Amino acid sequence: MVGIKDQALLKEIQAKLDRKMRENEIAILEYWKEQLDRVVFMKPEGIASLQVHIKKIAEMMSNRVKILKRN
Repeated sequence: MVGIKDQALLKEIQAKLDRKMRENEIAILEYWKEQLDRVVFMKPEGIASLQVHIKKIAEMMSNRVKILKRN
C-alpha cells in the first residue's frame, strides 16, 4: 500500500517539476528573443553596428551562464 502512495506522489512531483522546467525554459527563450528583437527593430547602420549589438547579447548570455555556474 505504501509503495503505491509513494509512486503516486513521485509522479505528482515529477509532473510539477516538468511543468516548472517548461515554464522556466519559455521565460528564458522569451527574454532572449526580446533581446534579439530589439536589435532587429533598431535597424543598425551597417555590419559593424550589428556586430556590436550581437556581441553585447553574447556577453550578456556568457555573464548569465557564469552566474548560474557559480550557484
